[in-house]
Amino acid sequence: MVSEDQVPDPNGLVFSPDYKKLYVISTGKGPGDAGQGGKGDMHVFDVGSDNKLSNQKLFSDFMIDGVKCGPDGARCDVNGNVWVSSNAGRAVGYSGVTVWTPAGQLIGRIRLPEACANLCFGGPKRNRVFMAASQSLYAVYVGTQGAAPG
Repeated sequence: MVSEDQVPDPNGLVFSPDYKKLYVISTGKGPGDAGQGGKGDMHVFDVGSDNKLSNQKLFSDFMIDGVKCGPDGARCDVNGNVWVSSNAGRAVGYSGVTVWTPAGQLIGRIRLPEACANLCFGGPKRNRVFMAASQSLYAVYVGTQGAAPG
């Protein structure tokens, strides 16, 4: 449904809670990649009633304060906000998780002392964010819930 030409090195993907949007991360070059690698950004597509994608737009380039915060994994909360893992390399204070409105505006960050690859909502109320970092697993309770499956 999404070609390599549209989103190079697609990796992280997540649907909006109403399944009307699909967010696709173009992850940067990783170990073992022979090609150029992705751009470290995220695109959003409309999902039609026929399950076809249209209206591709750049959601975010993940530049924060001039620092590239490479995305990898993503999840949505019940309000449609997009939570994205962040790997900013050696830029202290920029790795962890970034939180974006459905319109692509940065509204929050969880700062970790190491790169974060993936995240998920868990716990009985889906109000705990679990973050898989390079050498550690972190968890924090938040004031929202992760979007539930279908």
